[in-house]
Amino acid sequence: MARLKSIYRCQECGYSDPKGMGQCPSCSAWNTMVEEAVEASPAKAARRQLAEGAASAVATLSDIRAETEVRTPTGLAELDRLLGGGIVPGQVSLVAGPPGIGKSTLMLQAAAALAAPGRKILYVSGEESPLQVSARAKRIGAAAQSLYFLAETDLSKILRAMSDLKPWGIVLDSIQTLSHPDLASTPGSVGQVRECAMEIVRAAKGSGAAAFVLGHVTKDGTLAGPRVLEHLVDSVFYFDAERHELLRVLRATKNRFGPTDEAGIFEMTERGLREVPNPSAFFMADSKDMGPRPGRAVSATMEGSRPVLVEVQALVVPTRYPLPRRTATGIDLNRVLVLLAALEKHLKLRLDSRDVYVSLAGGLRVKDPALDLAVCLAVASSLRETPLPQDAVLLGEVSLLGGVGRVPQTENRLREAAKAGFSRAVVSARAAKDVLRLPGLEVSGAAGLAEAAGLFFQDTKEPLS
Repeated sequence: MARLKSIYRCQECGYSDPKGMGQCPSCSAWNTMVEEAVEASPAKAARRQLAEGAASAVATLSDIRAETEVRTPTGLAELDRLLGGGIVPGQVSLVAGPPGIGKSTLMLQAAAALAAPGRKILYVSGEESPLQVSARAKRIGAAAQSLYFLAETDLSKILRAMSDLKPWGIVLDSIQTLSHPDLASTPGSVGQVRECAMEIVRAAKGSGAAAFVLGHVTKDGTLAGPRVLEHLVDSVFYFDAERHELLRVLRATKNRFGPTDEAGIFEMTERGLREVPNPSAFFMADSKDMGPRPGRAVSATMEGSRPVLVEVQALVVPTRYPLPRRTATGIDLNRVLVLLAALEKHLKLRLDSRDVYVSLAGGLRVKDPALDLAVCLAVASSLRETPLPQDAVLLGEVSLLGGVGRVPQTENRLREAAKAGFSRAVVSARAAKDVLRLPGLEVSGAAGLAEAAGLFFQDTKEPLS
């Protein structure tokens, strides 16, 4: 590692100073002086050699031949789905999420699966002792002969261990605990996190080792540390579920070697994270045993390229307060408020004296307009105390004018519903004319919200109160 010293640079105007201060003397901005590591005394010869000895040559894109990517599966199908089929040598991935969500458990399972064929995997932990990690590994069955462990927070010692062991892959748990030996700031600060991440990326790219860097997120869901971390790494994966929920959904927000519209779904168990290859069956298992219930509707959302059947539950009860309550779980509350206004306007529902609660069963969180029709009819079903057919799936975006619009990938959603045993589907009128007919699934079209409600409720011209 080169000899470095720390300086403080303003993130607004670029002013640098060897001393830290709260206000920049140049632009007078507050809290913009961030610690950085720079070379202590770079020689002119070294700079001249760097400028003259460029390794890259100018070439046309047509003359550049792409090499075949070698991908190594992690042993976890849901994680491989996010990675695009497996890990590329030298790939650096950031796995972020709130504390206790399952980041360490997932990476320990992946590390053990990668080490099973004899690959050297180095697991570095700056938060837990060797006994704690060993006990978890034995509990979830993740112990492997070539899985090495190092409890260290000093970056120089970690890089030295990588140089001596030459591992195939490395897991760093977590980036907020590492400390750069040439920086005086505390671990987790902006300068420490950035410089440590840059050194890890250089080491991984230079040796070809795959690296997984774990990071915590703050209460508002953002990564604890600078956003520049997302620009340094090749892939960024986020857990978007709460720790008390049963499911863990891992989403890709950046991926240089794979898709960014996929999601991996896991279930937290006593033996670690269990993959959920068929989320539709997972979400619909309990609802089929309950039988027809007022306020229940089924729709289909897209998790990446995979359709997932979800159950929308609504509860409408008289309120005892001057202002009725509106609560939504798993779905955007503002969108629910718009849909309730559309119900009052176009179906004449009287909701001004009733509390309305809307929830997605199973703890899933989605923002998909395809669930609009299911939310509206679930609310109407709860208000009318009339259950919807248990074999019906509802797909459609509801507009402010009461129209039902088509949604993307309607055929894939209907195909998933037919595979799950549903025999009836309600979509927009235009989508009903274009979609292919599936065996055993009757598709009905509805141009507006009133027409869709008329398929399930009688006397819809009268106020639904």
